[in-house]
Amino acid sequence: MITAAQMRAARALLGIDQRQLAEMSGVSLPTIQRMEASEGTVRGVIDTLTKIVEAFDAAGVELIGNNAPSTGQGRGVRLKQAPGPAGAGS
Repeated sequence: MITAAQMRAARALLGIDQRQLAEMSGVSLPTIQRMEASEGTVRGVIDTLTKIVEAFDAAGVELIGNNAPSTGQGRGVRLKQAPGPAGAGS
């Protein structure tokens, strides 16, 4: 649903800190800190994840999943897939 890197990047786009995200989403600061410190996809209660995604959406940030098209029309960034090891696929 959302990765720790997406959370950090979305906050950076908005110019907010973890405390502000906690206030915007109604999620506790320690929960935000734990989520952002995790590796890969953030795990947690679906309601909590939904609150965070909705807070970003309300603030104007579109979170884009793997292989999903962007539906927005504003500017944005997307992380490219990392290249495979040298010689892979040959």
